[in-house]
Amino acid sequence: MTISFKVNGISHEVDSNRAIDRLIDFLHDDLGLSGTKFCCGIGICRACTVASIRTPNETATPVISCATALAMVDGTEITTIEGVTPKEGLLPIQEAFLQEFSFQCGYCAPGYVIASQIFLDGLRKLGSLPSDLDAAIEKAVGSHICRCTGYVRYYDAIRKTAEAMFAKEGSHNG
Repeated sequence: MTISFKVNGISHEVDSNRAIDRLIDFLHDDLGLSGTKFCCGIGICRACTVASIRTPNETATPVISCATALAMVDGTEITTIEGVTPKEGLLPIQEAFLQEFSFQCGYCAPGYVIASQIFLDGLRKLGSLPSDLDAAIEKAVGSHICRCTGYVRYYDAIRKTAEAMFAKEGSHNG
């Protein structure tokens, strides 16, 4: 029996005897993908957040890879920071984080990028900003821990990116 899943669009199969191995260890040790950060090891800080899609659902959800066994990702598509970042350039949210000086050490940044991009993609599917954007941002990334205390700057960057996304889309629709 095997566990099958994709990481950044590439199919992988592991023997079921690895069912309890952590996803983050597979990403680091088997695939050499070190962008997903290991920090607390117990799923609290969220530095290790990756995106997961389970077919037929097309909506990504955040997954805490340090606390997720490989058995739990069977049949999913996982996207890491390496897979979400365009080959050339950066995502608008990454640019915003840089412009707002959101982080100092950057250790939490990959988790914030993944969670923020999932949030922004969800807003795009809704087609509008929520009436309380700040509360929605808090719900999306409020559990992420930044030891350098970049919270306000992260939130400002997410808010500005969301607002710009709809201002840009609105100019194309009008």
